[in-house]
Amino acid sequence: MEPTPHRIVNPLTPSHPLRFAHAVVAARGWIVHLGGQTAQRPDGAVAGGSLIEQFDLALANVAEALREAGARPEHLVSMLVCTTDVAGYRVNSAALGSLYRRHLGRHCPAVTVLGVAELFDPAAKVELLGTAVIPSNG
Repeated sequence: MEPTPHRIVNPLTPSHPLRFAHAVVAARGWIVHLGGQTAQRPDGAVAGGSLIEQFDLALANVAEALREAGARPEHLVSMLVCTTDVAGYRVNSAALGSLYRRHLGRHCPAVTVLGVAELFDPAAKVELLGTAVIPSNG
């Protein structure tokens, strides 16, 4: 995992997390709440037909929103992944993990993946919500 200004907490039980943290104690700082990021292009249309394609663009949108807010990926303390295709998420978890690392690095915040019946845009298969804390010491 990449260094983060926050304290990652992984108790001995439950199981050892592979791609997430059980808990994150945020450093003092400024909170950034990210609205749901889908695979929207600048024109508002959702791009990509597959879960992998959409996850890639949604992550790029998360990274851009963080940058615009003055935050970096290692400032993420939590992420909620909502998907209409949980089975596809499970099957493609290695590829999705590679995309995550390409856009957000090796830092693993507290992550929850939820299966949902639908998202606001019917073309969307995944929506990412996140919370970051920019530490007061930079």
